[in-house]
Amino acid sequence: MSLAASLPIWKPPAARVILRWPLPAQHPFDRWLIRTLALLARRRVLSISGLDHVRPACDPFILALNHSSRREALLVPALLTLYRHGRLIHFMADWNFRLIPGVGLIYRRAETITVTRKPARPRLLNVLKPFYAHEASALERARSYLEAGRSVGVFPEGTVNRDPARLLRGDRGVARLALQTGVPVVPAGIRFRRANDAAAHPAAMEIVIGAPLTPSGSRERPPLADVRAWHARVMTEIGRLCGKDWPYPMGDEA
Repeated sequence: MSLAASLPIWKPPAARVILRWPLPAQHPFDRWLIRTLALLARRRVLSISGLDHVRPACDPFILALNHSSRREALLVPALLTLYRHGRLIHFMADWNFRLIPGVGLIYRRAETITVTRKPARPRLLNVLKPFYAHEASALERARSYLEAGRSVGVFPEGTVNRDPARLLRGDRGVARLALQTGVPVVPAGIRFRRANDAAAHPAAMEIVIGAPLTPSGSRERPPLADVRAWHARVMTEIGRLCGKDWPYPMGDEA
């Protein structure tokens, strides 16, 4: 039996159901925006398993997923918001996407946490970067959401990874945030029906959400060794859920 088959499976509903789906936590314009994205998502996302772990009653949590294609950064949050009846998960996203017409609007309405660490593509657009910069870091903003009882979503690999077999090393921000706040990390794997090939099989996406990983207590300044170990645990579990290897030893200091 596959991992996904062992969990309750939710398949995106029919178009007519999505158009009537109750979204009481959203304004009318945002309801139609979410429904439109959900209609697009149902053609790309075959199923989501383990949704019990991201119910609104589970807030706050840190949802951590692998990153295999750009489209999932729009479609997965839309379907999760639909399932949660409009209750947002505040995803971190690179500021470059805010420059794309339409996408920028979606990210703004979704209260996305904009990350301005990377340069623009093309570089001449870097003149616009100050307009998207924030006085607080992305992790500080994420922490404020968690402390307010709201959940955040992160792709810890930090960029699209099309390797069908291996995860990238990943950023330790998720681990540090969890250890500082005591909030659980909910790992999730985005799988592709045929050998995880996101480029060749864009319509075969399946999402497997695992059980939460809860740190013992919270520490404002967790030791680096603890951060490394927690990061290894999170990335290993994401790898298990998406069917990829995380080939880095727990004690790797790089």
